[in-house]
Amino acid sequence: MTRVFSGIQPTGIPHLGNYLGAIQNWVALQADHECIFCLVDLHALTVWQNPADLIVQTRQQTAVLLASGIDAEKHILFNQSAVSAHTRLGWIFNCVARLGWLNRMTQFKDKAGKDRENHSAGLYVYPNLMAADILAYKAVKVPVGDDQRQHLELANDIVKKFNHDYEIDFFQEIEALIPPQAARVMSLRDGSKKMSKSDPSAQSRIDLTDDADTIALKIRRAKTDPEPLPSSLEGLADRPEARNLVGLYAALSNLTPEQVLSQHGGEGFGPFKKALADVMIARIEPIAKETTRLLEDTDHLDHVLRTGAARAAAIANPIVDEVERIVGLLK
Repeated sequence: MTRVFSGIQPTGIPHLGNYLGAIQNWVALQADHECIFCLVDLHALTVWQNPADLIVQTRQQTAVLLASGIDAEKHILFNQSAVSAHTRLGWIFNCVARLGWLNRMTQFKDKAGKDRENHSAGLYVYPNLMAADILAYKAVKVPVGDDQRQHLELANDIVKKFNHDYEIDFFQEIEALIPPQAARVMSLRDGSKKMSKSDPSAQSRIDLTDDADTIALKIRRAKTDPEPLPSSLEGLADRPEARNLVGLYAALSNLTPEQVLSQHGGEGFGPFKKALADVMIARIEPIAKETTRLLEDTDHLDHVLRTGAARAAAIANPIVDEVERIVGLLK
């Protein structure tokens, strides 16, 4: 089967946007792909992390992925730092990539802003490590969102330059695996901003560890406007909060937004929020309960990661050993 690599940072509690945008698609990929799922804890270090929190959140992310349906026996689930091949290949790619390529990365510009001189070098070069994450396994497909497309283009620039510089056809270009159209999940407090782990208000997001009562309360408190729901999508054009809630209902019910409005157009937000909370609880509460159960046995979670790391290393180490031979490193 085609090998797919997917990575997610183990920082903060995964929320509904992470689930609808990535995790549920990863679960679906398992049916007909060879999947390598990686908690990219080294990428997390590009901004300062409390060490104790990072350990807790790595286990928590592992539990959420397992609870969501990731099969760590048929596929591979591990944390990045446990497999040295990533950093070994990452350094070589630091020497292959050009500064001009990195200077074009818009995500660094967005994150660093005007204070770029005070940000870590890791934040600047992490696209090279991302390329190494993928190519250490010779994965040929990677699920990516819009914010990572540019980094995947850089990875393919690295592939072409490496192959050219060493006159070898060693790495294959990576194909972006575009997931099915997902709802753009926005903050429950501000429909113009994406749902985010870093938002200081817990009321802005639905965490995958929230219980039924918490979900219902957050939906009741979600920002709306005084008008009833329209009967067509055109009526949502200038109503970001209403559009967000309709999109969530559609995504969680496997309906289109048009179908949601055909059922609920003309309703006030009171009954609609109750219906939305019900479908959200039906999807999220089982994940939250299983996550809580898994977190009670951290030894099991650590075993899953250790086993996954050993299986990942068995694939990556021979590939990176060969890269080191190609570039002239004496082993």
